[in-house]
Amino acid sequence: MITEVRAHDTSLPCKNNNNFSYDTEPTSITRLSSWPMGELDPAAALAMASPEFGEHGGVNMSIENSITFTVMEAETMRRMFEGELGPERDFFIYSRHFNPTVMALSRQMAALEGTEAAYCTSSGMAAVSSVLLQLVSSGGHIVASRTLYGGTHALLSHFLPRVSKITTTFVDVRNHEMVRDAMVEGKTKVLYFETVANPTLTVANIPELSRMAHQKGVTVVVDNTFSPIIISPTRLGADVVVHSCSKFISGGADIIAGAVCGSKELVNSMMDLHQGTLMLLGPTMNAKVASELSQRIPHLSLRMKEHSNRALVFAQRMKNLGLKVIYPGLNDHPDHQLLGSIANKDYGYGGVLCIDMGTEERANRLMNLLQNHTHFGLMAVSLGFFETLMSCSGSSTSSELNGEEKELAGISPGLIRMSVGYVGTLEQKWNQLEKALLKMKI
Repeated sequence: MITEVRAHDTSLPCKNNNNFSYDTEPTSITRLSSWPMGELDPAAALAMASPEFGEHGGVNMSIENSITFTVMEAETMRRMFEGELGPERDFFIYSRHFNPTVMALSRQMAALEGTEAAYCTSSGMAAVSSVLLQLVSSGGHIVASRTLYGGTHALLSHFLPRVSKITTTFVDVRNHEMVRDAMVEGKTKVLYFETVANPTLTVANIPELSRMAHQKGVTVVVDNTFSPIIISPTRLGADVVVHSCSKFISGGADIIAGAVCGSKELVNSMMDLHQGTLMLLGPTMNAKVASELSQRIPHLSLRMKEHSNRALVFAQRMKNLGLKVIYPGLNDHPDHQLLGSIANKDYGYGGVLCIDMGTEERANRLMNLLQNHTHFGLMAVSLGFFETLMSCSGSSTSSELNGEEKELAGISPGLIRMSVGYVGTLEQKWNQLEKALLKMKI
């Protein structure tokens, strides 16, 4: 079978000489962009993506666990390295570059986000750093939200300036005038922000931010980790979407993975043999990880609905008890109407909420009760797990920010970030939460 496919394909010249391009027919990536995905619900788009069958017709795809691949004729290898033959015609060289199983998952991610192409990485930070280093050269400039995951903030504020003289201006993305003034036409290369900010749950106005950025020739990169399937940034004007697939997309708290979703041109450039960050820095996803994730994405929509449903119910009930609750699904959240206007219908407002206990001491006391006495959830970082996970952001996932940066980002010392799970019944989990709150005498 392999001989027949390759014998046929070697007779077809490649349409361009970009190394291992997605741009040649017939490719699954090209098929994805042949129908109007921008008009589709993300779950519908996923269902329309071409399935990848197992080698012997299995309903699950086979895992291509090889790091290197054979050629049938010696001359073929030269043609592959010259970029004439690539994975779009079933020609593979080495799994640090393209791997068939990882490509199958990437097609699902492209369908999910409505982009021409995607490629998956070993972690979310690998996706973020690879995209930024591909788009921004030494001495370049980035404008970014001041409220970001701590690791991303450290990358922008410490690592990139040190190793590449790339500087970042941090802004309040709600202040559009501030964002516009920070972007310098011809110098600023990227506007970077999170769809729903970690941990404050600020919602970005993607259409307006994208419009302003594009007026100045700036590429918009959005981290959509908190709101997969709920919000589709590229359908709203963004250029690139990155994910930590370790979170909601995985759902099992057992896989570290990331993804970059964007144009074919971007993915090709990141895989270029001479200049590509994914190719040369090597943040490679393991084929077994790709196979596992590909079986979880089809039920992402169901999981997100239940995460969102429980988060909204708990947020409303805690607010009625007098707690300071931050959740975009609440009517008094400043971005409630904005999120409702940009979100895909029927998936809710997300599975993460925050409780501001004022001080770290009170936050720690409540989390201790919730985990060790009423068994409501677990004290741990990350999110998107089927169990509820909770952490005090200022001293954990946002600890890379200094005191002033936390204040500007709106991160209170007592802010508990809670990723609401869906194990047990809703009323069972609410009773556990309520008992802990009563012990706190709230």
